[in-house]
Amino acid sequence: MFLSRVRVDLNGLSREALFDVMQGGAYGAHQLLWQAFPGHQGARPFLFRQEMEEETEQSKTPKGLPLFYVLSDREPTAIAGLLDVQCKPFAPTLREGEQLAFRLRANPTVARRVEGAKHSPRSDVLMAAKKPFPPGQRTGTECVQAMDQAARDWLRTRAEALGFRLLVDPEVGAYRQHALHKPGRRDAIQYSSVDYEGLLEVTDPGRLIEALAQGVGRAKAFGCGLMLIRRP
Repeated sequence: MFLSRVRVDLNGLSREALFDVMQGGAYGAHQLLWQAFPGHQGARPFLFRQEMEEETEQSKTPKGLPLFYVLSDREPTAIAGLLDVQCKPFAPTLREGEQLAFRLRANPTVARRVEGAKHSPRSDVLMAAKKPFPPGQRTGTECVQAMDQAARDWLRTRAEALGFRLLVDPEVGAYRQHALHKPGRRDAIQYSSVDYEGLLEVTDPGRLIEALAQGVGRAKAFGCGLMLIRRP
């Protein structure tokens, strides 16, 4: 695998694409990053996460420009005048019991069985936690805490299958509901995202490495699922 930082030369974008990327448009970002894998046919070979550049003493890049973290099964290609790629091989050696700090942007949903339906529709776990509260209480502390706990429970119940356990309740934030308009579709693609940050303990190194490669949860084409890890 390869882990890359990808920066965009905004001068290489059309006005429409520039606006979309600066607004965090996941579909436009997905299409843009595909260009770093020329000639590839088949399933998407990468996961990604979009952030905004933070100015540091070591970086001369202006603050507020889009920055992408990309995990791929092949090395991405820089494109002069459009994509600057800083890439390194990613082959972590993990040990059972090892502790790692992590960051994850995920789409926390669960399938709800509906009698008579061929497919089980998926529900946003945070909206499900919010629904029992009367409209006047949905911005209150109790409701917010219930939504945060629902997000934490979603990750905790999946941790064992993903090869880790959570040592403490992770921080959750940046809950957003998205509506993407894809060319050729009349209806918008709707999904939600939540940012997690915390500390985990490796319980099954093989499973965790597989989870890192495949991504966590759904909406991976829209910038969800990439788990970033580091040793604290």
